[in-house]
Amino acid sequence: MSRYFTDEHEWVDVEGETATVGITDYAQEQLGDIVFVETPEAGAELSQGDDAAVVESVKAASDVYAAVSGTVVEVNDALEDEPALVNNSAEEDGWFFRLTLSDKSELDDLMDEKAYKAFVDGL
Repeated sequence: MSRYFTDEHEWVDVEGETATVGITDYAQEQLGDIVFVETPEAGAELSQGDDAAVVESVKAASDVYAAVSGTVVEVNDALEDEPALVNNSAEEDGWFFRLTLSDKSELDDLMDEKAYKAFVDGL
């Protein structure tokens, strides 16, 4: 499995043709206590950069963008009842949705873990 990152603080795990998307630990720290997560509907067609989800915290609401294009095949229903999963496990159990990739070449535009860490260190 390969992990990629965006400059909007989303992470993408790719296994075969499926990508799992969530927000980074850095993003959840900036947001504070998360109280609500709105995920896309299964079957939704997303293009890279589209608004895909919304995360609300006690501080602010923030859009989560589609890091890559594809069709949503699964959403993390656990976030509906337990949005704090994003705070507790942003880069594991707190994932937002999975999609089938429609253009794997888009991954070339994303950062690897080392590049993302350097990006965050520069903020």
